[in-house]
Amino acid sequence: MACLVARQGRGLQRYTSTGGRVVVGCIPYKFKFQCDKPIDQAVEVLVISSQKGHGMMFPKGGWESDESIHEAVCREALEEAGVQGHVESKLGNWNYTSRRCGLTYEGMMFPLNVTEELGQWPEMHARKRRWVSRIYDVALSNSFVPREMKEPTTDFLLILGETGDGGRSKSRVPACLDDRSAGQFGCAPQGASMFG
Repeated sequence: MACLVARQGRGLQRYTSTGGRVVVGCIPYKFKFQCDKPIDQAVEVLVISSQKGHGMMFPKGGWESDESIHEAVCREALEEAGVQGHVESKLGNWNYTSRRCGLTYEGMMFPLNVTEELGQWPEMHARKRRWVSRIYDVALSNSFVPREMKEPTTDFLLILGETGDGGRSKSRVPACLDDRSAGQFGCAPQGASMFG
């Protein structure tokens, strides 16, 4: 196995015109094969612990000048959560104020369809990871979703559930082999996408 090391420093960091960092984040997800479950239990999302002890969160970090935005998303997912996968269409943007320096950071959130979960990854000793199956609870919980990421997370869950009710519907996922598009309704084979 190749040695994986997290990037250090801010020498290549992208900044906004006001001096805040440009940040990318992802919501890693995978499909479970129990297709008779409610939609909110057919897909799992991965959350990781914060290095600073502020609960669980989604992988995120700076977008650097020597990488594309999708490469940055993949790098953050690998470094912080030890997963690899396919980056899907952007869910949305968010802004937040850094507690440390008071600058406004600009972020972009993407779903990441996980295809591989590594046993070792760069920040494995600094972070814990946990798959969560009741993803609507994740969207409603401040312990998983910081205020600044609420909107992109809700967007993701609305796309996933296609319920139009903020994800509170208990509709069932169709059987894996029915005539609907498997990836669109949360009952897709490993590596399938629900975002086209």
